[in-house]
Amino acid sequence: MKTTLSATDALQLENQLCFAVYSTNLAINKRYRQWLAPLKLTYPQYLVMLVLWQQDDVTLSQIGEQLFLDSATLTPLLKRLESAGWLLRHRSRDDERQVVITLTPEGQQLKEKAKNIPESLRQTLSCNANDIVVLKIQLEQLRQQLNNHNKG
Repeated sequence: MKTTLSATDALQLENQLCFAVYSTNLAINKRYRQWLAPLKLTYPQYLVMLVLWQQDDVTLSQIGEQLFLDSATLTPLLKRLESAGWLLRHRSRDDERQVVITLTPEGQQLKEKAKNIPESLRQTLSCNANDIVVLKIQLEQLRQQLNNHNKG
């Protein structure tokens, strides 16, 4: 693999990091749709549930910070999850401007049904857990560098 590209080669689709990330994301989302369909969850809803399974009783803004989503994007997701009976939304007693999200017993039980999804991904990728951790760290570093650059 060439590490230095000519100006013309640099503009070829197959040489674009952004396309590699984009097309990989599409492939990952396609797999997750298959695994999440029986749970009646979309991928963004699954991400919200992951946050809540890790720490219940959190604010909308805390979820948004963890998922890099704004409240305008999160609110419809949360409404659908509430309609499905997996969570409750209510105003904070300490600050009425804050919306607090709490899992219902059904939402907590859904965690048990989803527990095999990470292993399904590992098996699909045919790699060990350490390889996934290393890749995840590299992607997080890439995201951090991009976010830091955008601030400057």
